[in-house]
Amino acid sequence: MAMVKMSGVLMVVSLVVGLVSVVSAISGTATYYTPPYVPSSCNGYQNDGVMIAAASDAIWNNRAACGRMYRVTCVGPTNQGVPQPCRGNGVIVKIVDYCPPGCAGTIDLSQEAFAMIADPNAGKITIEYNQLSLSISC
Repeated sequence: MAMVKMSGVLMVVSLVVGLVSVVSAISGTATYYTPPYVPSSCNGYQNDGVMIAAASDAIWNNRAACGRMYRVTCVGPTNQGVPQPCRGNGVIVKIVDYCPPGCAGTIDLSQEAFAMIADPNAGKITIEYNQLSLSISC
């Protein structure tokens, strides 16, 4: 009996956590950039791997975005070129760079991160993103 109650409680907690994530997601767009990824605005010549992104003015906040982690999920196309670009999964990226004024997306993902969530042929996609509480110091 106790095991059934515990399973029920865990299911409810999981559902609530999932709903909080969905509710707190922000809509935007994503594009991608290609290597080399260094130097970056946040870390100079430090190699931050490939699950990285550049922040547009919408989230840059005068370098405060450096080191922040975001979960980014493709939700649809922005053009007719690739009508169904999404691959059905999200990706977690670290902000390491700045996408200057005129940036085509809210978040400019590395080519590798973009390819995990969408067909790169789309070039630009509609996304939902949210900042994770985990942040990595730059």
